[in-house]
Amino acid sequence: MDSSSPAAPQPPPPPPASGTERYTYSPRLRWQPEVEEYFSAAYGADRFACISEALTRPSCYSCIRVNTLKSSTDAVMLKLMDFVYENGLSAGINGLGIAEQNGQDQAHDGSSLVHKCPHAGLENVLFVRGSGPHVLHYDNQSGQPLKEVIVSRKCAESVLRGAQVYVPGVLACSSHVEKGDKVAVSVAIEQPTEGGGWAVGITRGTVLQGLQSDAHYDERKGLYIGQGITAMSRTGIFRVPHGIAVDMTDRVYKLPSFNDVLEGEIFLQNLPSIVAARVLDPQPGERVLDMCAAPGGKTTAIAILMGDKGEVIALDRSHNKVMDILKLAAEMDLNCIKAYKLDALKSVRKPTEAGNPDVTDNRTEAIEMVADDSAPCLATVDARATSAIEDKLTTKRVQSGKEQADSNCEIEQSFLVDDKKPDAKRYVSKADLRKNLRRMKNGPGRNNCSGDRVEKSKGFFPNSFDRVLLDAPCSALGLRPRLFAGEETLESLKTHARYQKRMFDQAVKLVRPGGVIVYSTCTINPGENEALVRYALDTYKFLSLVSQHPKVGGPGIVGSYELFGKTYPEKWLTEHEAELVQRFDPSSSLDTIGFFIAKFGVGQKED
Repeated sequence: MDSSSPAAPQPPPPPPASGTERYTYSPRLRWQPEVEEYFSAAYGADRFACISEALTRPSCYSCIRVNTLKSSTDAVMLKLMDFVYENGLSAGINGLGIAEQNGQDQAHDGSSLVHKCPHAGLENVLFVRGSGPHVLHYDNQSGQPLKEVIVSRKCAESVLRGAQVYVPGVLACSSHVEKGDKVAVSVAIEQPTEGGGWAVGITRGTVLQGLQSDAHYDERKGLYIGQGITAMSRTGIFRVPHGIAVDMTDRVYKLPSFNDVLEGEIFLQNLPSIVAARVLDPQPGERVLDMCAAPGGKTTAIAILMGDKGEVIALDRSHNKVMDILKLAAEMDLNCIKAYKLDALKSVRKPTEAGNPDVTDNRTEAIEMVADDSAPCLATVDARATSAIEDKLTTKRVQSGKEQADSNCEIEQSFLVDDKKPDAKRYVSKADLRKNLRRMKNGPGRNNCSGDRVEKSKGFFPNSFDRVLLDAPCSALGLRPRLFAGEETLESLKTHARYQKRMFDQAVKLVRPGGVIVYSTCTINPGENEALVRYALDTYKFLSLVSQHPKVGGPGIVGSYELFGKTYPEKWLTEHEAELVQRFDPSSSLDTIGFFIAKFGVGQKED
C-alpha cells in the first residue's frame, strides 16, 4: 500500500462503564482450558458453571464448633448472641428469624443470627449468619475522581471473609490519599501474558489517577469488594512493613469476625471439616493419628470426641505449624494430644529399628558444662520441661587425645551416655550446649515447651493406630472465596494425586486390622477424590468403603475420564460406591466449601 495513503480509520474507544456497572462485585473464575474441559466432563457443563461461580463468593454464614469439654452449646450460643448484639454486628445483616422458626424467644437482635446446626450428630455446631452480596454506593466527593486502593488477590479473598486490608496486600493507591479518606477497594487478578503464563501486571506503589489509563482499569470492572477509611496516608502505606491500611466500613459480604472471642471455648471451622472428624468416630482410650494435622482443628475435634481420654498423635512437617497445634491444644485444655514434626510420607517406622518409635533420641538432654572456675557443673535440660531423672540419663565427658590442656576448660567433645546403655554415646555440639543454656535460663514456654522447640519423630510402627485421619494436602480448589484458578494444570493435578496416593499407602500401613481410615480433601478435583478411592479399593483388597455418620454431603462422581489425549484413563466410582462417600458441592444449598470424605474399614491384612 502507498505510504502516502491515509490510514484506515480506527474504531472509537468503547464508552467508559457506568458507575452502576463498574462498581460491582461480579467476578468470573478463570481456569486453564484443559482443566475446565476436564471438570465440565466430570460434573456437566452447567453444574460446573454453577460451582465455578459459587467458588468466587464466601459462605453466607460462619460455622463454629463448641469445645464441649469446657462449655455447653447452649451457653456458648447465649454468649455469641450477646457478642453479636453488643458489637452491633446485626446492623446491616438480614437475619432469617431462625430463633422464631425454632419456637425460641428472641431476647435481642443477636438471636436471629445465631442458631444451632440442624443436622443430626452435629449438636456442638453453631451457625452465625452473615449477609450479601450488598449493593454499595461508591460516592465520589465534590465531582473529583473516586479515590481508590487496589489490593492483591489473596488480600481480597481475606477481606471477603471479614478481614481488614493490611499494608502488604496493597498494590496501588490514588494520589493524595491521606489518613481518614474514604476509598473504594478493588482487586487485581492475574491476567494471561504473551508467554502463556499469568501475571498481575501491577508494580507495587503504582499511582492511580481515576482515569481509564490507570492500571487494570478495564479488568477491574465488577471487582470492587467494598470501601473503607484509610488508616494511614498513601506515603505510609508504601513505607511501613505492616499494619492496617484500610479499615473496611462497607463490604459486599458481611461476616462477623470472631478473633479472640471465647478463646478455648469455640473454634471457627468449615462444616465439612467438622463432619470429617465426626465420621472418624474416635472412641475414648483409642490411639488415633492425624497425619496432616495443621492448624489443629480436626486434631482438637478428635480429642474432644474422645473426652480427652486416649492418645491423639498429630503430625506436620512444619515446625511452626506443630507449634500452632500445641498452642491450640493448650487453649482448649486438651492433654491427650501429642504433636510431632514429621513428614507424613515418612511416618512408617521399620520394625527392625530399635528405640522409642515415637520420638527421636534427643527428647531429654543431660549436658555437662564446665564453669569459669574449672569446677564441673552438671546441668540437665529437657526439651519438654520435665525432669531428666525420669529418663535416668547421666552425663559423661569424653575427651579425645590428651587431658585438659589449659584452665579455659574448653570442651572438645561432649557425649550423652544412657545408664542402661553405657556404650551408646551421642555427640553434643557446642551450639547445642549454648542453646540448652539459653533454654534453661528462659524456662519453659507455653504448653510446657522449652522455648520454641518441638519434638521430632522417627515414625511409628505398622498397625499401631486404631484410627487414622488423612486430610491430605491437595489442590485446594474447593476453598472459597477464590478469585483465580488458572495456576492449576492437568499435570499439576496429576502430581497432587500421585502425592496423595503415597500418603495413603503410609496410612494403610499404620492402621491396625479392624481399624478405620478416613480420607478427606478440600478440592473439587475428582482425580484427588474418587480416583484415590478407586486406587485404594483396587490396590488393597482388605479395604472397603463403609457408611458414614453424619451424612450431610451428596454422593460421589460415577464413571471415568481419559486425560492427556486418552493416554491416561482415570477411573472413578460405581453407583454403589458413590453413595458411601460424601461430596460437598459449593453451589448446593448447604453453602459450604468444596470437600470430599471417604471412610474405609480395614479388614485382615495380607502378609
